[in-house]
Amino acid sequence: MKKTAVGLVSLALLAACGSGTSDEQAVTILTHDSFVMSEEQIAAFEEKSGFTLQTIAPGDGGVLVNQLILNRDNPQADGVYGIDTFIARTVIEEGLLAPYSSPALPESANDLVVADSLTPIDQGDVCVNVDTAWFEAEGMAQPETFEDLREPEYAELLAVIDPASSSPGYAFLVATATEYGEDWQGYWADLLDGGARVASGWSDAYYSDFSGADGKGPYPLVLSYSSSPAAAAGTDYLPETCVRQVEYAGVVKDAANPEGAQAFVDFMLSDEFQSSIPENMYMYPVTDQELPAQWQEVAELSETPIMVDPQQVDRDELLDAFAELR
Repeated sequence: MKKTAVGLVSLALLAACGSGTSDEQAVTILTHDSFVMSEEQIAAFEEKSGFTLQTIAPGDGGVLVNQLILNRDNPQADGVYGIDTFIARTVIEEGLLAPYSSPALPESANDLVVADSLTPIDQGDVCVNVDTAWFEAEGMAQPETFEDLREPEYAELLAVIDPASSSPGYAFLVATATEYGEDWQGYWADLLDGGARVASGWSDAYYSDFSGADGKGPYPLVLSYSSSPAAAAGTDYLPETCVRQVEYAGVVKDAANPEGAQAFVDFMLSDEFQSSIPENMYMYPVTDQELPAQWQEVAELSETPIMVDPQQVDRDELLDAFAELR
């Protein structure tokens, strides 16, 4: 993985913040910048475990992996949360985490396990969202499948996201490669030739390009999440276009406080933490929890998601091939 400027700045931040790990009662967790934990939850973890929690959030999941690689000989964090399905391969191949299987993980989540060093914490679906009101007003049938989207009448209505700079964008690229195999480049050629827009990031696509939600853009189809319609009346998602994304936590190899990291992983699987995941991080728990009422109405997980084996995905190869299409 390239040592980006962001990664180097974050490295300095870790070095500055990591000194607390010398205290045997402190545990330092590296997280992505969408991580949310309430003060009450922090207090509950500290009381239950006996450890003082410190968190460092330098960026997205890719930055987390960069930090783990840069600090592998002198870990500045004890644990990590935010490694997702589509970057897990690097973590596994580089041997960045120590084996740990949490006793708090229910059997129902065993099928989400991809390595003995990665504990599934939450999950979600990256899917194409649809402005249902737009299609009703136009008297036009909504698309349903990947195959529908490659047709010119739908491709020109679709805003996707650059897979090189966006986690959901990359997830969608992997989904199409999984769905179409060797023909995935032909699929993308149809999307791009048909007029699909490639936004630089999720916010641009959803809030500027999309005609639904709070946006006033010209595209009534947008790449987003199955949870998005819960906060956007008049929108829905297309279940046949969903790819499952799991987020994992783990114990950093050679960490100063592996016991503290293990305790944190266990706490993230507690009912107290799992039940808060939908409202705090807009993901779905991996344990059996009741979803918020609005989610139950319009934002349940897809029953037919594409499931990706992270060890079968070569990120660099896919991105290089995609770049040649543009």
